[in-house]
Amino acid sequence: QVQLVESGGGLVQVGGSLRLSCAASGRTFSSYTMGWFRQAPGKEREFVAGISGSAIVTYLADSVKGRFTISRDNAKNTVYLQMNSLKPEDTGVYYCAGDQQGLAVLRRTSLFAYWGQGTQVTVSS
Repeated sequence: QVQLVESGGGLVQVGGSLRLSCAASGRTFSSYTMGWFRQAPGKEREFVAGISGSAIVTYLADSVKGRFTISRDNAKNTVYLQMNSLKPEDTGVYYCAGDQQGLAVLRRTSLFAYWGQGTQVTVSS
C-alpha cells in the first residue's frame, strides 16, 4: 500500500509560479511511475505530467509544455510539479498518482492504483 500526500497548492496571480510536492510512503518508491492530474469544475480530469521510476522518461501534456516541469527525488520519496507562467485555465484540484506500470502504458490508460487527496491551485487574473 502506498499513501500519497500533496502539498504546495494555493492562490497565485497570472504569470506566477507554484511548486507542488507529493510525498509517498513505502520503501519502493523508485519502482513507481508517478503522475500529476488536475480537474477543474465541470471538466474531465486531465493527465498533466508523468515521470518514470528512474526519472529518465517524462511526459507533459501539450497544455503545460514549456511552463511545467515534473521531477522526483527517490531518496526523499517525493515527486514535484514546478508550475511557471501560470494561467487562469491552470486552476483546479491537482492530484498526485502512483503505479508500478510503465509510463507508456499509464499515458494511454491513466489507470494509476494510488492517489493523493488533492491540492487546490487557483490562478487569479
